Amino acid sequence: MSTPKPRRVVLDTNIVMDMLHFDDRHTQPLRSAIDAGQLQCFSDGECLAELERVTGYPAFALDDAGRQALFEKYQRLVTRCDAAATEDYRLPRCRDEDDQKFLILAARCGAELLITRDKLLLKLAQHRRLPPPFTILTAQAACQLLALG
Repeated sequence: MSTPKPRRVVLDTNIVMDMLHFDDRHTQPLRSAIDAGQLQCFSDGECLAELERVTGYPAFALDDAGRQALFEKYQRLVTRCDAAATEDYRLPRCRDEDDQKFLILAARCGAELLITRDKLLLKLAQHRRLPPPFTILTAQAACQLLALG
């Protein structure tokens, strides 16, 4: 009997912080599934740079060692999927240009799910004219869909 292939996912920065900094109960089943190889999480240089920048926000109260530890922990959980050439994906446009990178990453790596709590990204899940080629949903909804936790 073969082991099922892991489901491919992209986590936005808020979900990463919920999972690795706040130990949020809604993201812990995702973390367990990543650790167990049930989910394969993808990131790229642009998304990692955002995470590195966000960990420095005063609201998170992370010192340099804490920031580095969180960043290194996340890098161990993800597979890099950087752009290899010019990209032209048929994707809806997010009103917050900073979030478009997560849509592009999900398309590039063939993700099944983009997990977020960002309202503008979640709104794109309902885009009628140009629906994304992956599901955009919250951590709670992802856990239900994947029957985790």
